[in-house]
Amino acid sequence: MTVGLLASMALNAMIGWPDASGALTFAQRVTGALFVLSGVVQGLAAVLSLDHWGRHEFRTSGAVILLGALIALATDSLLILLWLEEKEYTPYLLAFIPLWCWSLWAVGLLVREKPWKGLPHPRKFAAGVFVSALLTTVSLAYSTLYQPSTAPMRLTLEAEFGTALADRAHPFAQVPLKLSVKNTGEVPVYVIINDFSVYGRTATYSERGDSSEQAWKESFGKVEEAERHVDRLSYHRLSTGRFYDPGDVLAAGQEDTREHVFEIPRDVPYDLLHVDLQITYMRKDRGRIDVENFSRPIESWRHPRYSCRASECRVATLAYHGRVHHNNNLVNVTRKPLYVTAFWSPATLPVYSVSSFHFMGGWIDYRKERRELNKFGITTRYADAEVSVAELLRSISARPR
Repeated sequence: MTVGLLASMALNAMIGWPDASGALTFAQRVTGALFVLSGVVQGLAAVLSLDHWGRHEFRTSGAVILLGALIALATDSLLILLWLEEKEYTPYLLAFIPLWCWSLWAVGLLVREKPWKGLPHPRKFAAGVFVSALLTTVSLAYSTLYQPSTAPMRLTLEAEFGTALADRAHPFAQVPLKLSVKNTGEVPVYVIINDFSVYGRTATYSERGDSSEQAWKESFGKVEEAERHVDRLSYHRLSTGRFYDPGDVLAAGQEDTREHVFEIPRDVPYDLLHVDLQITYMRKDRGRIDVENFSRPIESWRHPRYSCRASECRVATLAYHGRVHHNNNLVNVTRKPLYVTAFWSPATLPVYSVSSFHFMGGWIDYRKERRELNKFGITTRYADAEVSVAELLRSISARPR
């Protein structure tokens, strides 16, 4: 009995302490504190078990031991139910499955002894056990389901071209680009990956135009745009970069602005300039990223095992990889370790993933990956803008030298 209670105490403390000491929300900290407190009760019960089957100096020792065993049964039953959702191997499985079997034996043994008969107010004892269980259940449900779902999350992105300037040393035009990102929601977020890319558009013009159905289909199918007098639209990447580093935290209400200047030849063949700004983020109230590892870039040309799993990452790529934890440690101990992975390259669009994939073999279950993305609240926001090249160059020629 003593060994089982001490083992249950250690398990509850290991589960509750990370949330009690480092959870983002108050409800999550309360849940973690309740698990730590339940471990303290089990530790006290372990000490009193020596008295209950020894000198029996304390009349309440049997009731406290029963309470510790009931806590173990409830905790281990909850862990098993959570584990059954995915049925993934975790080292904690070797702890809570044997402890669940032990708790069934312990509760059965103590119920037969009826230790509550020695209490002055047995009904109050039973009511206290019920209220404690109810508070734990409500706090767990609130921190896991309600609060992360109700806290609004909005991210506002803007992109705008400025007035072009002539490069006096070269036959180029300097084009300023203003980018801004603001977290207008109530929850801080982790930046998973982000990118801004400027494209120059080339096209074939026709005065008569082609309004046939086949021409519209061909135009629309290539770039999801279609014009009657403009055909064969093609976009060429001119400049690219990142607004944030992966792993950066964007606090609620935080707004950041960046000025980026790129150059184009004055006799450029493009008719339009187009910019795409995108940012993929994770709600911080849904989970925690091991930022120290995730924010460290890994060059694919130096570490082949971090090469991208997608065909579009055949060019030189920066990989970012680190552990991601659920906001509730109960879930973490009943699941395989999860990792967030992101790839960024100046020649392709960003790629990201959240799964158990760890570059050491194995494969990704994309059905589970979509679920994990939803659980962690991982979303991508976009903004774009266009400007006429003729307008940019006219502003240069109109400006006095």
